[in-house]
Amino acid sequence: MKIKDVMTKNVASLHVDDTVIKAAEIMKEQNVGSVPVCDSNRVVGMITDRDIALRIVAAGKNADKQSVRDVMSTNPVIGQPEMDVLDAAKIMGERQIRRLPVIEKNGLVGIVSLGDLALEPSLENEASVALTDISEPSTPEY
Repeated sequence: MKIKDVMTKNVASLHVDDTVIKAAEIMKEQNVGSVPVCDSNRVVGMITDRDIALRIVAAGKNADKQSVRDVMSTNPVIGQPEMDVLDAAKIMGERQIRRLPVIEKNGLVGIVSLGDLALEPSLENEASVALTDISEPSTPEY
C-alpha cells in the first residue's frame, strides 16, 4: 500500500513569516497538533503545539511578535505519494515523528499521520511498532 492511499490530502499550511498566533489558530480550526511550514510552496519546517508551548509560552515570549520561522523545527522528514506505507511507518518510528508531510514535484500534496496508519486494519501492527519507537525517551532540542 502507498502513502497516497492513506494520507490526508487537504492540508493546511503556514508561511515562514506567519505569526505563531496564526499557527495556533490554524491548529485550533483544523483540530491538529502540527502544521507544515512552507516557503514558496516548498516545505521547510513543521510547527507543533509543543513547539509553541516550549519555545514561546514557557520562554515567556510574545506569540504575536514571533514568526513561525523562529519556532518551527527545520529540515523536516518528508515522504512521497508513491512511498510504501511500511517504509513511512519505519521512518516515523526511527525519527520519532507522528506526522510525515507528503511532497510531489516540490509541493505539499498531503500529510500522513500515525493515526492514518492505525485506521488501516492491515497496518495496525506497523502503527503500533512506530508508536513504540516514537514514545521512546529522547534528548530535548530546545
